[in-house]
Amino acid sequence: MEQRSTRQRSAIRAVIEAAGRPLSPQEVLEAAQLDVPALSLATVYRNVKALLDAGEISAVSLPGDSPRYESARHEHHHHFQCTHCLRVFDVHNCPGDLAGLAPAGFTVERHELTLYGRCSDCPAPKRAAGKGKKAHAH
Repeated sequence: MEQRSTRQRSAIRAVIEAAGRPLSPQEVLEAAQLDVPALSLATVYRNVKALLDAGEISAVSLPGDSPRYESARHEHHHHFQCTHCLRVFDVHNCPGDLAGLAPAGFTVERHELTLYGRCSDCPAPKRAAGKGKKAHAH
């Protein structure tokens, strides 16, 4: 059973490392099943926990969403979530020191930034004919 577990863990680790973006457990399952067809979601969760405990992968937590997983080898970076397909992508640019945004007397120790919009694979929403910007009445 140890060899099977090692093969499953290796497939899961390889999928996360090769993705270049944070993956949901379902995305990990679908990609790893190409190498290990009998892989189950429960096995993905069990191995993700082991890889987290070993410090090989990191969890990416976005508000209102389940954690996604990426290689722990990444340098400091941020994320973009497509509001259409819900995939999450790495953003390697950083605005830098955000200490000026903190209230007076507070010390910023770290920051996370998530951008939201549409990825390059998802089409822009179509505007209905005759629908322009109208003044907003209150």
